[in-house]
Amino acid sequence: MSQQLELSIVDQSPVRAGGTSGDALRETIELAVAAEGFGYRRYWVAEHHSIANFAGTSPEILTGQIASRTNTIRVGTGGVMLSHYSSFKVAENFRVLEALYPGRIDLGIGRAPGSDQLTAAALTYPGQPRDISHFPRQIVDLLGHLSGTLDEGHPFVTVKAGPALSTIPEVWLLGSRQESAFMAAQLGLPFAYAHFFGLGVEDGPRIVEAYRKNFRPSEYLSKPKANVGVHVVCAETEEEAMRQASSRNLGRLYSVTGRAKGIPTVEEALNYSYQANESAYIEQYRRLCVDGDPQQVKERLDELSELYQTPDLSIVTICHRFEDRARSYHLVAQACGIAEP
Repeated sequence: MSQQLELSIVDQSPVRAGGTSGDALRETIELAVAAEGFGYRRYWVAEHHSIANFAGTSPEILTGQIASRTNTIRVGTGGVMLSHYSSFKVAENFRVLEALYPGRIDLGIGRAPGSDQLTAAALTYPGQPRDISHFPRQIVDLLGHLSGTLDEGHPFVTVKAGPALSTIPEVWLLGSRQESAFMAAQLGLPFAYAHFFGLGVEDGPRIVEAYRKNFRPSEYLSKPKANVGVHVVCAETEEEAMRQASSRNLGRLYSVTGRAKGIPTVEEALNYSYQANESAYIEQYRRLCVDGDPQQVKERLDELSELYQTPDLSIVTICHRFEDRARSYHLVAQACGIAEP
């Protein structure tokens, strides 16, 4: 595409090996302040539970902390896992945020559990985990509670979500599969595709295009709006970027094999003895990521923008050292023309 890239950030609040969850959360806030200065459009925080690599268990609280320390950047969630919660309570949480920071709050909603099944059960105990088949109804109810437009026959039509507002947060549906894209299209909502999940990304452009083709204009959005999230590590040289990314890669391997203990150091990653199947997994995973020097990263992001037919990309950067992570975001912003050199 010939359009200028529009860059945002999705932050999973990675925990460094040897660091603490408190460090990770404070670094998320510090990075958000820096990102506003770098020229990023949005800053979204994720929801994960019972996962050693990530500290972000309560994105609504973290969103408020970030919004209170920034001034112009949009802040929100990527995303709230709605299947665990009451639509009414989520609506009230975000009406509070919108009341405090009007015109700056995004509510990204996901349908995945953000955890294993036992943890998902703990989130609803002593009630029963909700069947995912209820998710479409939860989304419709959430929109109704946010906007005060529940159907007349709804059992809670007389229950008014507070506080009173003149604006509502911008609601996005997030996902990596056709179901979420189709739901976003039918409800007239923006859609964020998680390319960085690494699940069936060969179908990603088709899923995003199907969202556009099936989009129905709504009171929330007049035409389709798609965002694509991508893993990126950028450094001054390709060699240094690959070196830094090695900590992310080993952290990913530890996570999928049940050994997660925080994002390992570069030294541990470089000295790790990969078995053949582990090397094959990492090689496949790396192909989904955009790692390199600023020019290489810019070129690859332009290619993805063309592939998905959207200038709206979100960057997910994970590596061991916070300073390297912040530097990566700055270099990307400069290379893509959203920040001053």
